[in-house]
Amino acid sequence: MGWSQDLLRALWRALSKEAKEQVGTDRFGNKYYYVPEYKNWRGQTIREKRIVETANKREVDYEVGDIPTEWEAWIRRKRKTPPTMEEILKNEKNREVVKMKSQDLYEEENLLSKGNKEELLAPPVQTQIKGHASAPYFGKEEPSVAPTSTGKTFQPGSWMPQGGKNPDQ
Repeated sequence: MGWSQDLLRALWRALSKEAKEQVGTDRFGNKYYYVPEYKNWRGQTIREKRIVETANKREVDYEVGDIPTEWEAWIRRKRKTPPTMEEILKNEKNREVVKMKSQDLYEEENLLSKGNKEELLAPPVQTQIKGHASAPYFGKEEPSVAPTSTGKTFQPGSWMPQGGKNPDQ
């Protein structure tokens, strides 16, 4: 299927006037192409394209990080010009410096924290949580566990809501 797909792509490029121009490669062997805006055979304007042909032909073998960030920014149109090799090497060197500095800082923090661990940590606070904030008696005295009932003393019609409107008035 691979050779037939390549043949169809070549035929399509010949008919559609799509001419890709290689603008660079990276250290992984990926090739980057630019296809300028053009009109196809029906007169439609096709916008520019930025294409990467990975060294690893199968999509399932692609891993995040297989395309350098500078090239990915160019592919996604975050930058106008393709990156130069000098720029990529400079950025990699800066990343290594940042890694080394962060590692040094991490080790320094570990050394400082080993000696002062007891001094820096506050003792744990003992709290008692009674109920839940959504409970109607939160922060108040809890209701008794002994059951109470007004069943023996209840008189029908004797109860009136407090502060409510009285229909007799």
